[in-house]
Amino acid sequence: MADIQARTEDALGQLLPPSSTHPDLLHEAMRYAVLGGGKRVRALLVHGAGEIAGATANELDRAAAAVELIHAYSLVHDDMPCMDDDALRRGKPTVHVEYDEATALLTGDALQTMAFEVLCGAEDACAETLPAERRIAMIRLLAQASGSRGMAGGQAIDLASVGLAISLEELEFMHIRKTGALIRASVLLGAQCGNCSADTLERLDRYGKLVGLLFQVVDDILDANSDTATLGKTAGKDADNNKPTYVSLLGLGEARKLADSLLDETEAALVPLGHAATRLRELAVFIVHRRF
Repeated sequence: MADIQARTEDALGQLLPPSSTHPDLLHEAMRYAVLGGGKRVRALLVHGAGEIAGATANELDRAAAAVELIHAYSLVHDDMPCMDDDALRRGKPTVHVEYDEATALLTGDALQTMAFEVLCGAEDACAETLPAERRIAMIRLLAQASGSRGMAGGQAIDLASVGLAISLEELEFMHIRKTGALIRASVLLGAQCGNCSADTLERLDRYGKLVGLLFQVVDDILDANSDTATLGKTAGKDADNNKPTYVSLLGLGEARKLADSLLDETEAALVPLGHAATRLRELAVFIVHRRF
């Protein structure tokens, strides 16, 4: 994990424009938003799936960086006053607090578009060659996971659900998009960097869907059961904002049981892949037992 996290940080540091490049404030804010924080779970999933597909580390660095750029953009925008209005992220002031709202908006915009530039395969420190049709498929995959049928759509449903009593099925529908779509895309992008059989891709897709839901269930548990210093973001924010969560619908004990059940399902999805899926198994366990 430490090796992949370091590789991803290095790749992002090389891909992001230097803060000395005009417009310097925007580039400084982009680097502030992306570098020096986060667990890089999505990047780890890219590399874990890519190991099964026999992909090269450098090509996986590119896909991992693209996913992390999308994730960072979503956090910058989610933290703004018009959305979740949070002042702390990854243990430091959010971008709109450190800079200003206009800079935060532009930072998210620029990080989003940069993610697709990275996947296009322009020559840079992470560049290797994939067939053009494969790269187009990866761009489409990331775009769908990020857009109205994925992360952005899930966030819209989340905002519209504040204060409402929704069912468990409706909550799952929301989180499959808001959190799960980008996590699932991370797994599939890693697989696309190499070569997998149709059966292996189906297994990885199943794992990606399950681990995306697992991540959100654990996130809800941590928000209800951890302090701000541990999380690196404001604890209890969902309850304060009257947002529906797995904890508010099921209670803390049942939410933990659901997490354990989802972990078992991720293992079942990976069984036919044998030892090659060890990293993905370990990541699912890490997600369940993480403290922040």
